[in-house]
Amino acid sequence: MNKPLDLKVESERRGRSEYVLSRTDKYFTKSRQIVEKFGDKTVTYGVFLRRGTICAVNPALEILREYYPQDAVPLKITRLYEEGAFVPDQKPIFTYIGSFAALVELETLILRRVGTACVSAYNAYKMATDLPKVAFIDMHARHACGDDLSVLAAYGASVGSRVAKLSGAIGFIGGSQDLTAHFYGLENGLGTMPHAIVGYAGSTLRAAQMYAETHPQDNLTILVDYYAREFSDALEVCRWWYNDLLPSDPTSARTLAFRIDTHGERYAEGLDYEQSVELVANWLHVLNEYEAVRAVMGEEAYDSDTLNIVKDRVRKVLFGTGVSVASVIKMRQTLDASGFNSARIVGSSGFTPFKCKMFGHARAPVDVIGTGSFIPEAFGDTFATADIFMYDGEFQIKVGREKMFQGLKP
Repeated sequence: MNKPLDLKVESERRGRSEYVLSRTDKYFTKSRQIVEKFGDKTVTYGVFLRRGTICAVNPALEILREYYPQDAVPLKITRLYEEGAFVPDQKPIFTYIGSFAALVELETLILRRVGTACVSAYNAYKMATDLPKVAFIDMHARHACGDDLSVLAAYGASVGSRVAKLSGAIGFIGGSQDLTAHFYGLENGLGTMPHAIVGYAGSTLRAAQMYAETHPQDNLTILVDYYAREFSDALEVCRWWYNDLLPSDPTSARTLAFRIDTHGERYAEGLDYEQSVELVANWLHVLNEYEAVRAVMGEEAYDSDTLNIVKDRVRKVLFGTGVSVASVIKMRQTLDASGFNSARIVGSSGFTPFKCKMFGHARAPVDVIGTGSFIPEAFGDTFATADIFMYDGEFQIKVGREKMFQGLKP
């Protein structure tokens, strides 16, 4: 006698099937049909990336477990690297064994959840360890094309950050979205105001006052680049904050920070290339531009860059337009000279792993960095591959990949 049909379970199963079918590559669906016609086999897959990375594959494994049918042969997943471990290039990260017919259509869904998270983890780790005394805020959300990418990038950054914290780095302290806040141990996203509120208010000071009135318990981070008066506006806000606002509320523990987000085609207020060189050279206790670049790059890297390709990138970070090391030094010196030593500095705009590394080598006095640039610059870096290397327990794989999987025990 047939078991009665559970309509709810059947509906959920049909829904899962439709979800997979609409997202998988079509040749996987045709492959399933072939396998169902000529007979299923138990297969062993291995998943790898073509670059070194940090293992952040929980999202991929969750998809595998969720959509693998319960009535198929048992699924077996073997981690070859723990979450947060370093993975060399072209090394399998995990393997999984199960029904070929049940697994073949899941490959697309699994692979697209591997690369972005793993590469984001690696980049976030590098950024945090290059600037171990700096707190990072994940601000990638506006650059993510959809929730899937946003969640994967944030999850990866949180994994990389946890690894960096093991070596003493502050790492990532939160993100800009409620959606991904839990990855950083928070209930809500972090943030104060966009440039639009400064324009709406009509002045940087008025924007700060409006924010403080609307969110009286919050710390304040104010953008100071809207009117190209980074240093003047920072001092004006400081005078109001420390001389007027805080004395009226002596029990307040709120803090003040200035976010520099200067447009990449202009210098921060009052700076030019020559002044920027002088600021950085004095900061590093060297005589000139060339010695400053050499000090930041290191002797070997400086001497080996005979085409000046890296040197020019370093010059841009140190002395160039936008948010440079020089502009951060100038902000710190401006605040300190007026007695506002407790005001903090937040940098944003283009903080890639390379820029963070140069800021670290230059000992730039930045306290917090808001960045989404841990998202892979080259999307090809995120392309993961899954190969079957065993059919019913017998080793067999595409010619050229034998060495990668030989010796693996499923």
